Amino acid sequence: METIPTTRMSSKGQIIIPKPLRTLYHWAPGTELEVIDVGDGLLLRPRVTFPVTRLDDVVGCLPYTGPALTDDDIAAALAKGVKEQWLDRD
Repeated sequence: METIPTTRMSSKGQIIIPKPLRTLYHWAPGTELEVIDVGDGLLLRPRVTFPVTRLDDVVGCLPYTGPALTDDDIAAALAKGVKEQWLDRD
């Protein structure tokens, strides 16, 4: 039977994650972990952050190549789309 790794909380509320688990999950020193209450315990999972991007990095993925639209143009297009999708149903 396999033993379950255990740890003990310090007086400051700190715990040590056993080495085999840190190795298994590739958690290096400095890894930020989210602590999630799951009712009968806690779930630890690495915090996933989005890489820093600039508009120039992503603007090429936008398909529109026409003239710049005004806020009024965008509002009208959205209203038309809502009307077509929700109000003109047969």
